[in-house]
Amino acid sequence: MTLAADTRDAVRARPFLHSALRAGVVNYTAAARFLGLGDDEEDHEAVAAALRRYADELGPYESPTAGTNARVEMRSGVGPTDDRADAVLAVGGTVLAPTGGDATGVLATGDVAAPDLGPVLDRLRTVGIEVSAAGAADGALAVVVPRRDGPTALRAIEETL
Repeated sequence: MTLAADTRDAVRARPFLHSALRAGVVNYTAAARFLGLGDDEEDHEAVAAALRRYADELGPYESPTAGTNARVEMRSGVGPTDDRADAVLAVGGTVLAPTGGDATGVLATGDVAAPDLGPVLDRLRTVGIEVSAAGAADGALAVVVPRRDGPTALRAIEETL
């Protein structure tokens, strides 16, 4: 493989760098050093040049959730249950619903889909909220967070969507 091909593979393995390249906010030299491809400064310069070329080929950055029309609400007291009737989230054999548990479910319904989950989880991570469960399907997205983080998570999800 060529150094340019290795560079592209390394970027694809790091979605945050791919997004930053599309957004045009990358210091190419710093990114080249971060990727650690090559052995010396000359190789880093070649990787930086490959990053510039790759960035030029990528389309402009667009928020994956821009203009989403969703209703976001909280469900307090979420915990495990066997009853799927009021489930906030069900994955495999685990069902989470308002049962008096110690978590909060945040639900977004409407114009949401599975690809919206990535930006939502990224946003929650940047505001320091630990997500214990998450899932999405066409028309619904749910995350389960510690009870005290529910209001902050709700605001962050609203702002993201």
